[in-house]
Amino acid sequence: MLAATIGYFVRFGTEVDGAAKYSLYAAMLMPVLWLAAMHIGRTYEERFLWVGADEFRRVLDAAALLLAVVAAVSWGLDLDVARGFVVVALPLATVLTLLQRYVRRQRLHRARTGGAFQQTTVIVGHRGAVASLHAQLDRAAYHGYRVIGCCLPDGKLADGPTDFEGLPVLGGLDEVLEVVHRYEVDTVAVMPCPELDGPLLRRLGWELEKTEAELLLAPAVTEVVGPRVAIRPVCGLPLLHVERPELRGVRRLGKTAVDAGLAALALVMTLPLFLGIALALKTTSRGPVFYRQTRVGRDGQTFSMLKFRSMVTGADRMVDVLENDNDGNGVLYKRKADPRVTRVGKVLRRYSLDELPQLLNVLRGDMSLVGPRPPLPSETERYGFDMRRRFLVKPGITGLWQISGRSDLSWDDSVRIDVRYVENWSLSFDMMILWKTLGAVIRGRGAY
Repeated sequence: MLAATIGYFVRFGTEVDGAAKYSLYAAMLMPVLWLAAMHIGRTYEERFLWVGADEFRRVLDAAALLLAVVAAVSWGLDLDVARGFVVVALPLATVLTLLQRYVRRQRLHRARTGGAFQQTTVIVGHRGAVASLHAQLDRAAYHGYRVIGCCLPDGKLADGPTDFEGLPVLGGLDEVLEVVHRYEVDTVAVMPCPELDGPLLRRLGWELEKTEAELLLAPAVTEVVGPRVAIRPVCGLPLLHVERPELRGVRRLGKTAVDAGLAALALVMTLPLFLGIALALKTTSRGPVFYRQTRVGRDGQTFSMLKFRSMVTGADRMVDVLENDNDGNGVLYKRKADPRVTRVGKVLRRYSLDELPQLLNVLRGDMSLVGPRPPLPSETERYGFDMRRRFLVKPGITGLWQISGRSDLSWDDSVRIDVRYVENWSLSFDMMILWKTLGAVIRGRGAY
C-alpha cells in the first residue's frame, strides 16, 4: 500500500484524469495483486522462511512475474497505466518487502538465540552422527532447533531416559513414534543409519504424517548445500545428485572481474583513510607503514600479503618467547592482550583496518575479496587432507571465518568453515558474506 501510494503521487500528484485514473485503480488493486503474486511464488511457505537466500529469491521472482503480468495485461487490453507509476511502485514494493522480511528474520534469530520460538527436536541415528548433528545445531541456535534427546539403536523406551554425552536417550530406532507422542516433538531429524533402510524410513514418514512433527533426513554428504544438490528420480528411486563445485570457467572469470572492480572502487574511496593511518603509524612508533608476510594462496603458491603494521618491529621473532601464552586454537598463535601490538595497532585490529592494504593483493590477483583465511606456510605443514581443499580458491580479505568468530574459532570449526565455503562458492554467497562482514567488523568479535 505504501509503495502504491508513493508511486502514484510521485508520478501524478493530485491528478485523477487520463492515465492517472487507470493508475489510481492500479494503485488500489496493487496490495491484492502483490499478495497474490507472493502466494503464487510460494514466498509464505514455512520451509522457505527465516534461513537461507531462497526466501528472498522467491520474492524477487514473484515481483518479476507481477511486473510481466501488469505489462502484458495493460498492453493486451490497451489500458493506459502510466509506466512511471509502475517503474516506481513495483521496485519500491520489492525493496520494502525484502527489507521487512530481513528485519523480521534478524529479530527472530536473536529471539531464538535467546531461547524463544524453539522447535523441540529428536535426533535419530548412531551415536557419532547424533553427537555431530547435536553440536552443529547448538552452534546454529538461530535455526530454532532445541534438541531434547535422541533415539539410538541400543536405546529402549521402557528403560527410561539415559544420557549420552549429556543428551537424553529417549528410545530405540523402532520407538520414534512413541517418543514423538510422549514428548510432543516438533521435529525428527534422521541421520544415515543402516538399520533404517528405505522401507522402514518410508513407514516412519507415514506414521509421522499422523502427528504434528516434521521429518528431516540428513544426507551422508555434509557441508554441501544450495544449487549443487538436487533430487533426481532414477528407476523410481529419489537419488541425491551432487554437482561439481563451480570453481572454473566463466564463473571464476566473473568472480575475478567483480573482485577487481570492487577492490579498485574501495581503494579510491578509502584513500584518505590510507593516508591518515599511514601518518598515525609513522608518528607513534618506529618502523615501516606496511607489513609484508608470506602467505599461501591458490594451488599452494606463496605470495607476499600486505597489511598495515599493527605490531612493534621484529614481532615475528618474539613468537617463540610468547608461545606458552596462546589464546589461539592450537595451530594459530593468537593472544587477546598481545604485548607486541602498538596503541594504533589495537584500533586497527579492532576494526580490521589493518587489512585494508590487502585490496592491493586483490588487484594483483593474489587474493579475492571473499575466500578462506590466507594461511602461513608453517600452518599448511600441519594440514590434513580436508584442509588442503581450500587451495582450490584464492584466499580472501574476508570470508565465513570472519563472520563466524575469527580468532575465537576452534581449529575444527576453522577447517569446517573453509571447506564449506569452497564446496558452496557462488557470487551470491560472496555478496552475503560481504554484507555480514560489516556487522562482524562493528561487533569486533574475535578481532585481536
